[in-house]
Amino acid sequence: MSETAQRARLNHVSIPARDLAESEAFYREILGCERVEAPNFGFPVCWLRLGDLQLHLQQVGPTPGVRTYQHFAVEVDDFTAAYRELRSRGAFEEGTRYADLWLLPSGELQMFVRDPSDNLFEIDHPDAGALDLAAFAPPPRQLADEQEQAPHHRAATLFLARREAGGGAALRP
Repeated sequence: MSETAQRARLNHVSIPARDLAESEAFYREILGCERVEAPNFGFPVCWLRLGDLQLHLQQVGPTPGVRTYQHFAVEVDDFTAAYRELRSRGAFEEGTRYADLWLLPSGELQMFVRDPSDNLFEIDHPDAGALDLAAFAPPPRQLADEQEQAPHHRAATLFLARREAGGGAALRP
């Protein structure tokens, strides 16, 4: 790290919302977010507590039909229950690679879903071996089956703090 570089930590993520009330309810129901006070910016916003961080929703007008793949990622207490609830809401983006759950070489799971304003977000689980994979239909796709993974790719993790503390899934050969 250079002498001028700062250590940075994620503080919040801000995403557009076509309907603040609908988006707030979605994140409260799916991720257990809690509304917190926000300043008056002169336009509608909603700030939500998401664990130790915040998710900021900003009112926008209708968006054109172009989807973006920018996203934020979270971990939840019950990955399988979140999957079932999101599947029942039709939140998975059908017909793209984001419709599927992904098993990473590290043994971690990813699922990508859309909120009511069409924002993509990701939910991660640190150890697929701790879950009943039969609960997911179709079953998770294995990234290593579709893309060659060099040793440095296999060492990648979504859960840096857990890996540094010696927890999380073991690396697979």
